[in-house]
Amino acid sequence: MSYSWWRVGTIYQIYPRSFQDSNGDGVGDLDGVRGRLDYLVWLGVDAIWISPIYPSPMHDFGYDVADYRDVDPIFGSLESFDRLVGAAHARQIKVILDFVPNHTSIMHPWFIDSRRSRSSEKRDWYIWRDAAADGGPPNNWLSNFGGSAWAWDEATGQYYHHAFLAEQPDLNWRNPDVRAAMHDVLRFWSRRGVDGFRVDVVSDVIKDAAFRDNPLNPAWTPGEPEIRRLSPTYSTDRPEAHDVVAGFRRVIEEFDNRVLIGEIYLPIERLVAYYGENLLGLHLPFNFHLLSVAWTAPDVAALIETYESALPEGGWPNWVLSNHDRPRAAARVGQEQARVAAMLLLTLRGTPTLYYGDELGVGHVEIPPDRIQDPCGKRDPGLGRDPSRTPMQWDASPFAGFSTHAPWLPLTPDYETRNVEVMRHDATSILSLVRSLLHYRRRSAALKEGEWSLLSQDSSILAYKRGWGEYSIIVVLNFSGLPRIWSNPAGGEPRIAISTHGDRRAEAVGTTVPLRANEGLMMETARASNDVTPNKPTDPASS
Repeated sequence: MSYSWWRVGTIYQIYPRSFQDSNGDGVGDLDGVRGRLDYLVWLGVDAIWISPIYPSPMHDFGYDVADYRDVDPIFGSLESFDRLVGAAHARQIKVILDFVPNHTSIMHPWFIDSRRSRSSEKRDWYIWRDAAADGGPPNNWLSNFGGSAWAWDEATGQYYHHAFLAEQPDLNWRNPDVRAAMHDVLRFWSRRGVDGFRVDVVSDVIKDAAFRDNPLNPAWTPGEPEIRRLSPTYSTDRPEAHDVVAGFRRVIEEFDNRVLIGEIYLPIERLVAYYGENLLGLHLPFNFHLLSVAWTAPDVAALIETYESALPEGGWPNWVLSNHDRPRAAARVGQEQARVAAMLLLTLRGTPTLYYGDELGVGHVEIPPDRIQDPCGKRDPGLGRDPSRTPMQWDASPFAGFSTHAPWLPLTPDYETRNVEVMRHDATSILSLVRSLLHYRRRSAALKEGEWSLLSQDSSILAYKRGWGEYSIIVVLNFSGLPRIWSNPAGGEPRIAISTHGDRRAEAVGTTVPLRANEGLMMETARASNDVTPNKPTDPASS
């Protein structure tokens, strides 16, 4: 059976402001991404997902879109985008673009027209409501960025809804003209060669038609973010959202071999509904549960089993370990366990998404108060997302090879050793580990397409098997900082293919497998070795 590229490949997320600066202004751009494509080939990824590059006043760094059919000059131009797509495709790398349908910028011509008067032709393109009886907001809905989700417009005497910043007014997806216009945006980029879209906050696109108050969240405690004080029953995940997603899918199906991915932060039982009826929704509703699960063998095992059992028949799983909105993997679990997390991500069943810099083990980066850029961080430094968006570190030069100018966000204090140039020549580095896993995965049908089954789990160790016909891969992960012994219930004498310690353990093991502290092992059965084609990646030190 031949699977689509998005089922067997690995997606690599690029935050374009922070990947590579080509013009010396301290901010990354599209020509910079194009200049680093050969690194991505060397690393072994199959597709890049690029966070928003549209013209924007940058109140939320591109997620406030002022024009859906162009590129912000900070990042380049449509011509530079076309060059990037062409260069990526020449290297067999797919390009996925961020699509932001829930809201625009306050500076988008649609909204400028909409707020001009209540009789504007585009008034109903956004969500406008009269004040409540007391003159306050129409209901109690809260913004994800703090405060009310309603902003007063003095000129027209109504409130408009914004699920995020006041500078990001929400579109009215109950209006068929909005749907038609946004469908044409998908066509515009698809015709330019984009291989798919990651749809931003897709579960938010439709709101309750009666605008009912959200109920209190009984689990909320003072000190938690205000947005959690209410359960978003009426402002997110409405039943009609699935019709919107089905519309996106119909547009995507006009083009060959495209993928539709959705950002959805929901419990698993609600997340999987976004595969759609008869799997005609999202190809991949993003599974973010690894970002928040307690980092223990029992909790991770329970998550995997719950997710696998909840998938609709034929639904393809996916896993995400980090992204631009949440603390990085190494910041959450530490440097030693970041290696275990990488092995987990790249050996589970389904499509993995790797976040730029995670292959270097970049963790939390302290952002001085005068360097904070994120609007969330300016309101509450504890909620700032800047630490997850710092520049990629390429070498030990003054600005880490990212730029010839001081970058827009700080580098890690250890960037002179935590960078691609140093780590690619160290066979024991996390970069070499990630590369080895990626290339092994690419060559192994058991990892790309095989079934997943739990072998065992206890308080410290998670072990599972990936099977493909007669072939199998065994993965054993030690979540403990102490040495452990794993008893192999599968029997046989599997051979260690990859250790997260990177020291190329290659001995055969029997019914008991010794694990060092914080070690993960990927082992192959004798037959599984036949499942892997022989063109192994060259030693990092010789590339």
